Amino acid sequence: MSPDPAGPGIGPGLRPAGQDQANSTTHVDSLDGVRAAAAGAILLYHVAMQTGAALHDGIAGALLSRLDVAVSIFFVLSGLLLYRPWAVAALHDEPSPRLGVYLLRRALRILPLYWIVVVVAVIGWSRDHASDPWTWLELLSLTQNYDTSAWWNGTGPPGLMQMWSLSVEAAFYLTLPLMALLLARMSRTGQHATARAKRQLIGLLGFVLASFAWTLVQFSSVGSGYMQMWLPRYWVYFAAGMALAVVTAWMKTAREDVRLLLARRWWVCWLVAAVAYAVAATPLTGGRYVSVLDLKTSLFEQILYAVAAVGLVAPAAVLPPGPGIVRRLLGNPVMGYIGRISYGIFLWQFIAIDTWYGLTDQKMWTGGLATNFVAVAGLTGLYAFVSYQLVEEPIRRRRDRLTDL
Repeated sequence: MSPDPAGPGIGPGLRPAGQDQANSTTHVDSLDGVRAAAAGAILLYHVAMQTGAALHDGIAGALLSRLDVAVSIFFVLSGLLLYRPWAVAALHDEPSPRLGVYLLRRALRILPLYWIVVVVAVIGWSRDHASDPWTWLELLSLTQNYDTSAWWNGTGPPGLMQMWSLSVEAAFYLTLPLMALLLARMSRTGQHATARAKRQLIGLLGFVLASFAWTLVQFSSVGSGYMQMWLPRYWVYFAAGMALAVVTAWMKTAREDVRLLLARRWWVCWLVAAVAYAVAATPLTGGRYVSVLDLKTSLFEQILYAVAAVGLVAPAAVLPPGPGIVRRLLGNPVMGYIGRISYGIFLWQFIAIDTWYGLTDQKMWTGGLATNFVAVAGLTGLYAFVSYQLVEEPIRRRRDRLTDL
């Protein structure tokens, strides 16, 4: 799952009253709903894998096995929300975000609760390694993806197996200002917003192509399977989200009929996303979780997951003011709250899975999907609610006061 589902952009409480417009840098309620849906999907995916339901033959197993598309959705959201202020600055000659403030907000957003979860997981499930300073250093600094000889020999130790994607996100956070600087220099010669937007999109296409090139190298004679967990492979998703940020920034100056046309075609985007997801559930993208991808299936997965993620996110990103079905589905209070606590849902879910399986003495690849999902979702939601109230929200309030100075 993706790392910072609960707010890669501007946090809750910062939007002007009554405003939900994607063409500004304010908070967008409907994107919280996308986050909530993706958080639920990735939790279901992990439980389906734990029970073995996603490995069964048939349509249900195939569809369950591709719910990891939610990782791509979160990466697209991060690209959209984090790059949006830079896109507005580049297209409309406005000030760029302050680098120090940006980095401080990112650190305060993801690290405190993540560090708590790391301590709980290591003490609870990897106590034999709790005296190893190198293990602590890697996990606390989110550099575990780059250790090819780690004792856990996989995506992460027990309770932290999803954190590989948070490591990818952290790498994106650190490199985004450099990407923004490069794109700004490419587009500054444009005389108006449309020309600058085109140059930005061309630059982002370069990152997409670099992502595919990285996959080619990964499966070459000089490549390594560990390259699967490093940032360049996922540029296709981040760049797609950044492209949506450029489009929403450009829409500030677009004709009203163009904005409404894009917003009213939400169903086309979701239909395309559904078709891409259905195709991804076929053998075209390889076997299930336990199978090793080859070059062809890996490239198909990148393409199809990118189409599905962008198709889902785009309608929420370009919503015009006023009521509509997308806003009713995604921007309602329930989805909004789940979206706000979804970072905790992401962080705690494997601890909840391991706790529940330990209490019920179940073995991996066994158990009923429905019963286990309800139990695990309940535990995860409880942990996420408590940590949001006691950790995330107090830190957010202090962070906002600090960075507004």
